[in-house]
Amino acid sequence: MKNILVLPLLLVAFLQSVHGQSSLKPHPDMLQAMEKVGFMEGVWKGSGWIQMGPMRHEFIQYETVSSRTLGAVLVIDGKGLNAEDTTEVVHDAFAVISYNLQEQKYMMRAYRGDGNYVDADFEVKEDGSIVWGFSHPMAGQIRYTIRNEDGKWTEKGEMSRDGSNWMHFYQSTLERVDESK
Repeated sequence: MKNILVLPLLLVAFLQSVHGQSSLKPHPDMLQAMEKVGFMEGVWKGSGWIQMGPMRHEFIQYETVSSRTLGAVLVIDGKGLNAEDTTEVVHDAFAVISYNLQEQKYMMRAYRGDGNYVDADFEVKEDGSIVWGFSHPMAGQIRYTIRNEDGKWTEKGEMSRDGSNWMHFYQSTLERVDESK
């Protein structure tokens, strides 16, 4: 008798889960927030420099950015090559960006080539620029500002030990290499 009652209950639970899965769609407010960073989607290539100490290092940068989970998540795969020796990888990173509806803010987790990661602050400004950053125990505050300028992705990195005086240590300019977006 117990088996006869359990079977219909399992069937109902299964049908509800199947029906629930088919209706899983991102909330419209989440999609609207993610549209603000949608310009980043695509394959990008460009150049830049980084200066940590007295030496400035030039690099060639590639970024592949795609939307996932029905538009609710943006993934970024970045690779930088030494401009003088393009067989040398000088930057390798992967990031995931999403929007938290409950907290009304973006979330970003960025992984470096060494396997370490940072949960970064991430904000879209009124002018459409993106500012993301984090605290580093040795460098202090690190912030990057991304702009979409005439179809180019420009990014400026700055650091500050006191939160008031900022030192420019990174710059890159990328152009879209695929025309799908």
